[in-house]
Amino acid sequence: MSTASANGSVMDDIYRRQRYLYDLTRRYYLLGRNELIAALKPPPNGTVLEIGCGTARNLILTAKRYPDARLCGLDISAEMLKSAGAMVSRTGTGDRISLARGDATAFDAATLFGISGFDRVFLSYSLSMIPGWEAALHQAVLAVKPGGELHVVDFGQQDRLPGWFGKSLKAWLARFHVTPRENLGPAMTALSAAHQAELTLSPIYRDYARIGVIRLPQGHYPDR
Repeated sequence: MSTASANGSVMDDIYRRQRYLYDLTRRYYLLGRNELIAALKPPPNGTVLEIGCGTARNLILTAKRYPDARLCGLDISAEMLKSAGAMVSRTGTGDRISLARGDATAFDAATLFGISGFDRVFLSYSLSMIPGWEAALHQAVLAVKPGGELHVVDFGQQDRLPGWFGKSLKAWLARFHVTPRENLGPAMTALSAAHQAELTLSPIYRDYARIGVIRLPQGHYPDR
C-alpha cells in the first residue's frame, strides 16, 4: 500500500463515525476559520481551492460570502468527502463547488479540477493532521497562480496561555492524530523567501492559533 493510500485509510478510520458530529464539535476549538474566510477576498469570478476540505463547511461559507467565486475542495478521506458531497448538495452549491479525493502532498490541480492555478488557496487546520505537512505546504504554493495568495490557519504553540492549558490541549489533540506544527512559522518564512513572496503571520487568541498569508508576486510561477 502506498503512503498516500495508508494515510487515506487512517483518515477514513478516524472519520467514518466522527464525520457526523465533526462540525458540531469543532466549532468550539477550531478558532480563526471565519477570520481566514473573511480575509480571502478573491477577485471577481476568482477561483478558490481548499486543501483538506473535510465536510466542506469552509467552502460553503466561502461560497456564501463570495457569490461569484468558483470553489474546489480536496481531501484524502473518502469518508469526509461523503459528508462534503451531502452538504454541498443540501445547500444548493453544487454548481459552484467541485470536490475531489487527493493527497495534499502530491496532487495535480489541473487534472482534478481543470484549473492549473488558483487565485486563492487555503488550508484550515489541516497541516496539523498531515504527516508530510511541509510537502503539503510546498504543494499548496504550487497551486497558487501568479499574484495569488495562500492562506493558512492552524494551531499555534499556546505560548501566551497557561502552561497547563497547552499541555492538556496537545495531549487531547494527539488522540485524534493532530500535532500543532512548531515550525510552521519558519517553514512559511522559508517558502515565502524561495518564491520572492510577501508573508504575514500572526498569532491569534494568545497564540492558540496562527494565521498566515503568502502573497505571490505578479508574473511569478513557482518552480515545480
